[in-house]
Amino acid sequence: MHPSESLNNKQAGVGTHPLRFILWLMIISSTMAFAAFTSAYIVRRGEGNWLDVDLPQSMLINTIVVLLSSVTMQLAYYFARRDEISRVRIFLIVTFLLGIVFLIGQWHVWSELVLDNVHFGGGANPAGSFIYVLMGFHGAHIIAGLIFLAKTFNKTLQYKIHSRSMLPIGNCTIFWHFLGGLWLYLYLFLLLNH
Repeated sequence: MHPSESLNNKQAGVGTHPLRFILWLMIISSTMAFAAFTSAYIVRRGEGNWLDVDLPQSMLINTIVVLLSSVTMQLAYYFARRDEISRVRIFLIVTFLLGIVFLIGQWHVWSELVLDNVHFGGGANPAGSFIYVLMGFHGAHIIAGLIFLAKTFNKTLQYKIHSRSMLPIGNCTIFWHFLGGLWLYLYLFLLLNH
C-alpha cells in the first residue's frame, strides 16, 4: 500500500490520524492537570486556614456563553458536512466572538473577586488563589482554542474544509467541546465545594 493511501485510510476512519491522536493526548494531559488542581483544592481545603469564597454571579453568565459557543461550533461542523462553507464561516466567527466574550467575562469575574477582597496569593486565605489558578489555566486553554478557531477559519477561506476534508474542523470541534465541558466541570466543582 502506498504511504498516501495509508494516510487516506486513517482519515477515512480505518485508523487514527496522527493529528487526531495528538489532539487526544493534549486533551488527556489537560484533563489530568485539571484533575490535579481540583484534587489539590480539596486536600488544601481540609488542612484548615480556609475561608470559602462566594462565587460571582457572572460565572453563571460565562457558563451560558461557553455552552452557547459549543452549540455554534457544532453548527459549523454540521454545515461543513453539508458543504455549506459560507455558513461554516459564519458559525466559526460567532464561536470565536463568543470565546472573546467568555474571556472578557472571566476578566469581569476577576474584577468582582478583587472588589470582594479576594486576591491571588492572598496569604490569609488560599481559596482565592485556587480560583484564580483554575480560571486562569482554563483561560489559557480558551486562548489556544481561539487560535485553533482562527486557523480553522483560514482553512475555510482556502476551501480546505468540506465534506471530504473534515479532519481540521472535526479536531477543532472536539477541542472546543472539551473546553466547554471543562468549564462546566470547573464551575460545578467550585459551586459545590465552597
